[in-house]
Amino acid sequence: MKKNLIKKAGILVLGAGLIFSTLGFKSDFFEIAKQIEIFTTLFKEINMNYVDETNPAELMDTAIQAMLADLDPYTNYWNEQDVEAAKINNSGEYTGIGALVKATPEYIKVIEPYKDYPADKAGLKAGDEIIEIGNIKVSDFKEDARELLNGAANSSLKITFNRRGETKTTSLVRGAVDLKAVPFYKLLEDNTGYIVLSRFNARASAETSRALKDLKNQGAEKIILDLRGNPGGLLGEAINVSNIFLQKGELITTTKSVIEKYNKQYFTQKEPLDTQIPLVVIVNGRSASASEIVAGAIQDLDRGVVVGARSFGKGLVQRPKELAYGTQLKVTISRYYTPSGRCIQALDYRSRDEKGDAVKFEDYNEFKTRNGRKVFDGGGILPDVKLETSEYSDITNALLLEDAIFDFATDYYYTHKLENPEDFRFTENDYKNFRNYLIKIDFNYQTKTEKELEEVLIVAKEEGYEKDIIGNYKDISEGLNQLKKQELQNKKPEIVSLLTDEIIKRYFYKEGLYEHYVEHNPEIMESLAILNNPSRYSGILK
Repeated sequence: MKKNLIKKAGILVLGAGLIFSTLGFKSDFFEIAKQIEIFTTLFKEINMNYVDETNPAELMDTAIQAMLADLDPYTNYWNEQDVEAAKINNSGEYTGIGALVKATPEYIKVIEPYKDYPADKAGLKAGDEIIEIGNIKVSDFKEDARELLNGAANSSLKITFNRRGETKTTSLVRGAVDLKAVPFYKLLEDNTGYIVLSRFNARASAETSRALKDLKNQGAEKIILDLRGNPGGLLGEAINVSNIFLQKGELITTTKSVIEKYNKQYFTQKEPLDTQIPLVVIVNGRSASASEIVAGAIQDLDRGVVVGARSFGKGLVQRPKELAYGTQLKVTISRYYTPSGRCIQALDYRSRDEKGDAVKFEDYNEFKTRNGRKVFDGGGILPDVKLETSEYSDITNALLLEDAIFDFATDYYYTHKLENPEDFRFTENDYKNFRNYLIKIDFNYQTKTEKELEEVLIVAKEEGYEKDIIGNYKDISEGLNQLKKQELQNKKPEIVSLLTDEIIKRYFYKEGLYEHYVEHNPEIMESLAILNNPSRYSGILK
């Protein structure tokens, strides 16, 4: 009996040792168990003893979010609704009203109704503010009110919304929504095929392949792949899209982590569709993640020319981990590297400034493409041919953050008539009106220099030097204000490009915007110029 107990105890100890060793904890298991016990005890005491009634679910959600905020913005806790939303995003299909929306505490703003889907058929327009869904006020709904817009197919929904100060109601019937990875492709007059790849969902490579085959059947001899604004998605689909243009067996990306099992190399697995057709890939500051994997592979292997502006710089890989009760943890497991060895991650979340914000990588390391061209890491994919119309400067990002471009486009839509997307031009007078609009709404943004200047003034107050420097402070502040006003002119090309996009979408949806692109967009015009000049194309790649 005693021997059996000793044997069982030995097995238990050995089993526990194996479990703890295979879990790969980065710190001592006892320390983790200790902290969990402290937190559990604290959580129980607060819920039992706090002066007011507490909501355990909300307290726990706040605690989880605060813990994850210290890591990176891509490591997130997903509740059941978030998990379902991720499935929709990856599949490209869901049942709802068919519109891109943005939630605020008071209303849900319609950003873009999709053509011929329920929201569009019901008359909802970009800029409408939904304040009531059925009998539920958005302002009273504590969860994500956007979930109320989704539901069973063929179910009816009454919506109350504000439009330019007037309250309106409409009804719609929910339907199946199909979010295409390739929403548009077209053969241009000079036998160049143009393909827009807007997301890397589960159908990205299949739709891109289908578009390429169709374009080649129509006579395409050159290809433009547009990845602007593509936020990324599935890593596997990035490999498969690259495989369309690259030989089987090519290394596309390598992932590296302190966890050994996440150190992997990803190669193309299939026979390509076309490894010879001249190719241009367009990126901008909102091309991220999987988009950068594709653009980086095409550039590093000298398969095509990259045009536009520096991409976003997200070189981190996430994987969902199942938790209890249908929830998930989307956790950053590794960094990815392009074939030349570049990690294009722009922000270093391990290093923070005094305010706790991640800092940018300052030191760029040099790498070589297959043909020996110099490329660099540490800040997105830098195009071979840069265009200022693709850039996102600080003032442009501030305009986007404040919805200034979006709201101006809303006003423009209700005060101007437009018959044809090809005819639209954003004129000098239009830009003057936009600048006056910014004055009207009191648009302002704070530069990094202004933030640091404010900190100097605070320290001067504490040390008693405020009176001595206040004059200089005001002079510098006024000078910065003048420079900021000048930025509206200096960054006019990129601002006008975004204004043009937003306005055309109001009248002609995304489809009309792409039709306008192929006639007037600077990035596409430059791409065509490169593809129609074989010596320039080959010269860039040498």
